[in-house]
Amino acid sequence: MDIRDKQKTSWLEKFDQHKYLYSYLLIAAYLFINNTINASSVWMEHNRSGEAQIQLWEPYVWEYSSALSTLILLPFIFALFRRMPLRFAHLGRQCFIHFLITILYSAAHVGIMVMLREGIYLLDGGNYDFSPWLREFWYEYRKDAWGYVFWLIIYQIVQSLYARIKGEASIVNAHDEANTLNNDSAHSTSPNSSPDFLLVKKLDKEFLVKVDEIEWLESAGNYVNLHKHGRIYPLRGTLNQTISRLANKGFSRIHRSFAVNLAAIDNIQYQPSGDGKVTLKSGNTLNLSRRYKDELKRQFG
Repeated sequence: MDIRDKQKTSWLEKFDQHKYLYSYLLIAAYLFINNTINASSVWMEHNRSGEAQIQLWEPYVWEYSSALSTLILLPFIFALFRRMPLRFAHLGRQCFIHFLITILYSAAHVGIMVMLREGIYLLDGGNYDFSPWLREFWYEYRKDAWGYVFWLIIYQIVQSLYARIKGEASIVNAHDEANTLNNDSAHSTSPNSSPDFLLVKKLDKEFLVKVDEIEWLESAGNYVNLHKHGRIYPLRGTLNQTISRLANKGFSRIHRSFAVNLAAIDNIQYQPSGDGKVTLKSGNTLNLSRRYKDELKRQFG
């Protein structure tokens, strides 16, 4: 790996450690710049005749209250996108569900926004009038629905591009790996056998990752994140599918969102509720659900 590849990998690893925080700050910066431009445009429109019809601070309150409301709601929206990734199947059902969500999203956005504006106008000794409600809500809903679609599309695009930059893993069995390295195979393995390697594609390069070195698995929408020595390799598929392929490699499910390599476990702590914590040799700690506790003990036994 050359210096540029090392620098890119180091940057990605640092970003991965706090990716949600960095992403949130980038979105906040975008909204601040965008809504500042909108506020100045509104002020200029109201001041075209040379006599201001509104006070200078008002359009900034309107725009910044909208931006702040969006920032408050976006973590919940993105969490929803992770739980409901877009699929080609049942498109009509998905569109209907997202339509209902746009109504709830707009109602929450408008509610927070109006409360912020009323509070600021009250401090100035005035009153913010959001009426008639039905007409004003329809006016805001059109923008909120389009904004919801915008964030949904951006989320899918960024997820796809980021997975491409980080590298996307695919299953390689021992026979395929031998062909890749030696272009010569003496025998084939059973299609049901657990793979020995993952083929990780990063842009124009391919790398082989040993399955035994993967520490834990994390469900992430249409992907399963494979964690190895601080690095993450997204594998397309569900957690159930991945565990069934890697079961013979010593992987066990411990939570709705996690599975662990038994060889990577350092210790397990149980709580009075029946749940617990699994601490890995790397220092990472994963939640253990009581639903999977007995199966984990059985595999150790």
